Amino acid sequence: MKDILASRLKQCRNEAGLTQRDVATYSDITEKAYQNYELMTRNPKLEILIRIANTFDVSLDYLVGRTDNKTINK
Repeated sequence: MKDILASRLKQCRNEAGLTQRDVATYSDITEKAYQNYELMTRNPKLEILIRIANTFDVSLDYLVGRTDNKTINK
């Protein structure tokens, strides 16, 4: 899961045209914390992962590799 999460975080960030600093700011975390998630040196807590998913407007299941569908089921 860690590899998939890191890969999808980077992919979503690049597709959105955002910097790591942008994602960190929009997700209300430090830039260093976000960098650690992309580098696979740390796993985000659920609360933080939800904020990141909201920033990218994707589902949690997509970020962690449970589905390839980015959309959020509402």
